[in-house]
Amino acid sequence: MKFLIIALLIFPVSALAQTYEGQLTKNPFNSKSIDNPSSSFYDPFLKQQVNAPKLFNNKNEYRGELSNDPFALDSISNRYGKYGSEYSLESINNPYGAGSQYKLDSPNNPYGSGWSVYSSDTFDTTLKPLTPLTPLTPLTSFDNW
Repeated sequence: MKFLIIALLIFPVSALAQTYEGQLTKNPFNSKSIDNPSSSFYDPFLKQQVNAPKLFNNKNEYRGELSNDPFALDSISNRYGKYGSEYSLESINNPYGAGSQYKLDSPNNPYGSGWSVYSSDTFDTTLKPLTPLTPLTPLTSFDNW
């Protein structure tokens, strides 16, 4: 238990402040689909937000940004990027990798569950250690005030 508390203090996880937006899936019967007009999560403008929503597979692995921007590094629309290239194993656009229509959690599987969509202004996909605090020097006299 002590290790968990220490780990959370050293590596703060900002993913805890996420807003769940629904599932990215081609399954027309999924009630959580962001593309299904009869779903409560339906949002045709979600891909056009300034701060693009983040995609995660069922194992909570980051899979890029749900964005129409072809120049953003993490965008699934960047055909040369890690998450948009048809040759990258982590890309939604690779028919033999993460975007395969035969994978159960793939958004391209018409019977699958799809990927979770989260949006937040303060999201960071990397864990960064806190910078150590420098000790304050004690005030020895009030002469310099």
